[in-house]
Amino acid sequence: MGQGMRHGKVERKVDVISLDQANRFFELFDFPSKTSLSVFGTATATAERNGEKTNPNISVLGCDQNYLSLSSYELSQGRNFSEFEETSGLNVVICGSDVVKTLFKGGQSPIGQTIAMSGQMYLVVGVLKEKGNTFGFAGDNQCLVPVSNVKKVFGDKEKEYQISVAVNTPEELQTASEKAIEVMRIARADKPGAENSFEIRMSNGLVEKLMGLISGVTLGGMAIGIITLIGAGIGLMNIMLVSVNERTREIGVRKSLGATSKIIRQQFLIESIIIGQWGGWIGTVFGVLVGNVVSLVIGVGFTVPWGWLIFAVVLSFITSVLSGYYPAKRAAALDPIEALRYE
Repeated sequence: MGQGMRHGKVERKVDVISLDQANRFFELFDFPSKTSLSVFGTATATAERNGEKTNPNISVLGCDQNYLSLSSYELSQGRNFSEFEETSGLNVVICGSDVVKTLFKGGQSPIGQTIAMSGQMYLVVGVLKEKGNTFGFAGDNQCLVPVSNVKKVFGDKEKEYQISVAVNTPEELQTASEKAIEVMRIARADKPGAENSFEIRMSNGLVEKLMGLISGVTLGGMAIGIITLIGAGIGLMNIMLVSVNERTREIGVRKSLGATSKIIRQQFLIESIIIGQWGGWIGTVFGVLVGNVVSLVIGVGFTVPWGWLIFAVVLSFITSVLSGYYPAKRAAALDPIEALRYE
């Protein structure tokens, strides 16, 4: 093992996990959980069928039966690998939706058909549900084959086998990770006291990174919201000042009939609050509608943020009071005689 520097951080270079070490891990790991084994074959494969040909950018991944459930993939057609196909390394493949669209035109079912890939003929047994492609992740532009098939077709030299473990409850995550580290150290023959010669990634680490990004977006959104709120408050104050000027004669009439300065001030404050609350409720309804539309598009559930809604109503009320106080005070201070003379 060696060490290198990357962006100011020490980066350890470790040997890849071999198939023998992975199998040894599965023999020793007895924690109640679901495990999966996968290995990357190539990212430059080409699939062909009846003259149709994909670009040479198909990712081929070797995996076992549990891979689909642990990686959140679903099948839109066909089936998973059988135990016999997995152990014997038969040429069977589960294709991504982009591969199927290219090779099987006109809505023809790919199940039971054969395709050529990496100099081998493969029987299509399943199709992955469309998931989308992102940078560094070929979700729909990939093919899954049994782990042992990757070893047979693409060789085993320098291939890094990845082990995934899914626990039954979040509370078991820490215990399972400690057990996995203990077992992998045995499988890798790490000496007592030496650093781990492998890397372990836990889902809570990814969640923490995601929450950090969400916190940054939330702070940015709050900053934009505060600036918008200040602008709205200034706009509301201007509206109320214009209203006071246009209704000066009305204020004079009311005062001459016995209305006190307190009543005039309350009137304009109430009007300011009503305008602010109307704006707040319209914005809330619009936000909930947009949230539901976005959740439907991306396929996740929408949860009404009651805490934020209550906060928005209270904030609208405070803004309305602050924006309407000066115009209301100005209206209450008008001299009734001068107000009646106003044209």
